[in-house]
Amino acid sequence: MYKPSCHRMTGLFGVCLFQGLENVRYSRNLMQLCKQAQPRWGTFQHFTFLKRLYVTKMSNGLCQHAKPKQEPLGSPLLERPHLAQEQTVIHHVQQIPAISQDPSTVTFSSEEKKEENISTVVSEITHESGEVKQWKEIRVHLEDLPGIYARLSKIKLTALVVTTAAAGYIMAPVPFDLSVFLLTSVGTGLASCAANSINQYFEVPFDSNMNRTKKRPLVRGQLSPLHAVTFAGACTVPGIALLTFGVNPLTGALGAFNIFLYTCCYTPLKRLSIANTWVGALVGAIPPVMGWTAATGSLGAGALLMGAILYSWQFPHFNALSWNLREDYSRGGYRMMSVTHPALCKKVALRHSLALIGLSALAPALDVTTWTFPLISLPINLYISYLSFQFYRDSDRKSARKLFFCSLWHLPMLLLLMLTCKKACTSKEDTLVTSS
Repeated sequence: MYKPSCHRMTGLFGVCLFQGLENVRYSRNLMQLCKQAQPRWGTFQHFTFLKRLYVTKMSNGLCQHAKPKQEPLGSPLLERPHLAQEQTVIHHVQQIPAISQDPSTVTFSSEEKKEENISTVVSEITHESGEVKQWKEIRVHLEDLPGIYARLSKIKLTALVVTTAAAGYIMAPVPFDLSVFLLTSVGTGLASCAANSINQYFEVPFDSNMNRTKKRPLVRGQLSPLHAVTFAGACTVPGIALLTFGVNPLTGALGAFNIFLYTCCYTPLKRLSIANTWVGALVGAIPPVMGWTAATGSLGAGALLMGAILYSWQFPHFNALSWNLREDYSRGGYRMMSVTHPALCKKVALRHSLALIGLSALAPALDVTTWTFPLISLPINLYISYLSFQFYRDSDRKSARKLFFCSLWHLPMLLLLMLTCKKACTSKEDTLVTSS
């Protein structure tokens, strides 16, 4: 009874399914035709309901155009023209902030102009500084020459050298002779001026790289190299002649040897080895020996003691100075202990500060001073040793600066205390007999 109706329903369902599959196949074929069609042909995009559906689907993407657009999951309606239209809309949305004048944008443009102006000024300054760095002679007036010669000869260092030579002369156990004292002071000063001038002549290309020495006369072109060498020769010849013929040949030989040691040994060693510090300390130790030999005519135990005190004093003085000039020395290419061996720099400064206490105690044993000198010099020797220990422990600029400024007044104070505790004078003949 129900069999015919079941067959009818099965046949009807099959017909409907077949028609549905046909429709799907036709729609797919039509879509493929639309994809291959030219833009001037009619496509599904011209239908209003499809446009609304496309805009609705892509509205989120348009609102979030800053984020990367996600690819649609197999939607058959995203055609190539739609992608081109979407890109144009996104580009249009990105150009909207550029149309509206935002205050931050205006401020940024003004800052850009300021930076541009600043960079222009800096480039001009750099160009001008580059012109200044080029070596050229500057016209100098005659009244400016004494100041230039004073800087060329390092007048402050020369004054210290003359002071130590004078202290060596005064500490000698002989009667004071004013004429010999003046000849010794002038000759030692001229020898120091000559050595310093030759030193600057050799170091012109390196001094120009250091902030500490870039204003020296030869670097700035205030003097020509020939002028500087002529000035050094004009100081060397009369200086050595005064020491040799006006004082004694031994003092003249020590002066000539010191010029050679400073210009031909210490100056080139500054760029080769840290041994330059010890050689430089030896150069600074010779002037008090020259003063002693100028007074006595011979090398005695007192002369060696004065030289040893000056030798040890220079290490805390120079090591503390060079510690705060490490960047300058490395820029100039100098091999200083503070640059290449900082730990050794601190150890040597502390070691020689303590040595000053022992050398002061040795002075009365060599009949140079009375036994009062080790006692009254102990406080200042302990103080510089304490500052050297702080420099060794802290290794900073503050402790180095304190040690350096302490060394500036420590040496004059020590020499003054030595002078007040000097032993009684003897005649020069007796001194020569004793030394022989």
